Amino acid sequence: MMLRIFSLSLLILLGSCGGSQEPAAAGGASAPQKVYKWRMVTTWPKNLPGMGIAPETMAKKIKTMSNGRLEIKVYGAGEIVPPLEVFEAVSQGTVQMGHGAAYYWKGKVPVAQFFTAMPFGLTAQEMNGWLFHGGGMELWRELYAKYNLVPFAGGNTGVQMAGWFNREINSLEDIKGMKMRIPGLGGEVFNRAGGTSVNLPGGEIFTSMQTGVIDATEWVGPYNDLAFGLHQVAKYYYYPGWQEPGPNLEMIVNKEAWEELPDDLKAIVENASLAVNADLLAEYTARNNAALRELVDVHGVELRQLPADVLSEIRNISYAMTEEIVDPNDELAKRIYDSYKTYRDGVLAYHEISERAYINARAAK
Repeated sequence: MMLRIFSLSLLILLGSCGGSQEPAAAGGASAPQKVYKWRMVTTWPKNLPGMGIAPETMAKKIKTMSNGRLEIKVYGAGEIVPPLEVFEAVSQGTVQMGHGAAYYWKGKVPVAQFFTAMPFGLTAQEMNGWLFHGGGMELWRELYAKYNLVPFAGGNTGVQMAGWFNREINSLEDIKGMKMRIPGLGGEVFNRAGGTSVNLPGGEIFTSMQTGVIDATEWVGPYNDLAFGLHQVAKYYYYPGWQEPGPNLEMIVNKEAWEELPDDLKAIVENASLAVNADLLAEYTARNNAALRELVDVHGVELRQLPADVLSEIRNISYAMTEEIVDPNDELAKRIYDSYKTYRDGVLAYHEISERAYINARAAK
């Protein structure tokens, strides 16, 4: 009798357990999750090597990591908005996302230039240090919040070239009266040195050089300059890129669109931007030398170093103008400058005994 009671109880228990599993399986299936569809506009020509591919790479990473829950369609310069109107388009919510460089918006936000490149300023390695571990990112987001934007680091090209010139530069006199495509504070420095700066998007550079609208241009470096065919419209290729020693590119997101995302998708966007930021610098580091060799060895480009006295004078102008762009009545602008300058002075001192000391030792014969 006891055995029969025990067996019956066991059957009832097993039956009840089995019954509870089926509803749980049916009711526990994940409900369809919301899919977010964004548009991203860029300041770069579609599929430009390096910078133009970086937004596409980020969109693919985000789609994969989110299992398709966040889809981003990328549009090149001019496909939705003109290249120099990316900031406004994202700020106003015309699109959810953009990729560009903060110094393009200097007319609207002068202090934003600190988050791209300052003449004789931070290298790519130093810029990443300031942004991610020196307080720069927090200041950048505080600044862009005023414009309904959330910024992210979106890549770096490393030290650029000084540019392409149709005549030799032997002294500052050779710069006077010259029209050069050179954006950001570098353009303002060029003006004070006696030239005339012109702010053109990348897609207009070749034709402007070819037709004589401008006499000189800087773009990026050998990798992109070769792709643009700039060796066909200028003879002299000068270095170093004093105006852009480590230009940080930016991914910007409309603030309302950002706040609509769940936390896991926000984390995915953050980490995808970090991956693209590191990958783009690695790409330029790998590609520039091969492209330079082709420019010089195959196309006969004349590679020249800017004279020391020219660099010295431009450096003096640059440091003076770096302070001038900071509005003394703008408390946030002053904090950004103070943070940047404190970090820059400290990292320069350290790199004298680390990066520079090592490179000099490696080059010694």
